[in-house]
Amino acid sequence: MSGKAPTVMSPMASAVNLQGVTKRFVQWQRDNTGKGMLKNLLKPEKKEITALLDVSFQVEKGEFVAYAGPNGAGKSTTMKLLSGMLLPDSGDIAVLGLCPQRQRRELMSRLGVLFGNRTELWWDHPVIQSYEWKKVVWDIPEAVYHQNLEMVTELLDLGGLLKTFSRELSLGQRMRADLGMLLLHSPELILLDEPTLGLDVVAKRQMISFLKKINRENGVTLIVTSHDMDDLEEMAQRILMISGGKIAYDGSFDGLRTMTGNLTRLTVATDNGFVPDLGNGGPVSSEKGVYEFEIDLAKTPIQELMRQLSRAQGVRDVEIKKAPIEQVIARLYQSWR
Repeated sequence: MSGKAPTVMSPMASAVNLQGVTKRFVQWQRDNTGKGMLKNLLKPEKKEITALLDVSFQVEKGEFVAYAGPNGAGKSTTMKLLSGMLLPDSGDIAVLGLCPQRQRRELMSRLGVLFGNRTELWWDHPVIQSYEWKKVVWDIPEAVYHQNLEMVTELLDLGGLLKTFSRELSLGQRMRADLGMLLLHSPELILLDEPTLGLDVVAKRQMISFLKKINRENGVTLIVTSHDMDDLEEMAQRILMISGGKIAYDGSFDGLRTMTGNLTRLTVATDNGFVPDLGNGGPVSSEKGVYEFEIDLAKTPIQELMRQLSRAQGVRDVEIKKAPIEQVIARLYQSWR
């Protein structure tokens, strides 16, 4: 399945280029029962897990790409391969025209990586001390460092956090501080693995707004994974979906909706408690005379839907909107099992 024709480009012309990448892991099986423990000693069992199987895709410079899939689909493995933390079993990887395995030091000077459940901040030191440490170790020019520090301090609202010990930060504050730190060396490409994980509404809005801004105004290429599909739809222009270690979809979010039949949510409010009959099995929810229907516009054209509503009794208000992307994705996941 693909909503977009594959783009042929040289590794130098793209930010990311994967060709036929396969990655497998070995998991040792354990049995803690008496007989099982003896068996483990005499003949250990192992299980081979294929995280990625012949995966190929390209990301052009300046793109903002969402990378999504069920748990265990291979998202984090891909991120680690792109950053050189893991080596592929086969296939070729080029990131900013460099080979992550052989040119990792050079690549890291142009790359930013953020995993939502990890931090680079020194736990028992103020945030600014971690920033100063990075400036020295990464040999960031003084002018570049101060320019970027000023930018992230303003846009991520870090002014009141720079002198705070990292261990005293909330999750949202730490994520903002980590994002600020990875931007100090002006990365051309940023890999974000679950950057909004556990953030409250305000912190999430700040994070999303900032990422869109640096992509739009600075031309930074971003690849982001998340289980929150609403966040991904708001941030990215393109989505790559992986299932069972293979690319299952590459295209737009609207293309995803089309694949599942163009699902639409219809909310109807009535005066007399009369339930409109739209011929689709009834509402999916109701409360105090307000009924919500799930409509597939591929099966029921909008013109037919409006005719049915015009014949319904007591209708005083109607709202039509796209089905939540979470619902669309859930249907796809079920079809891929």
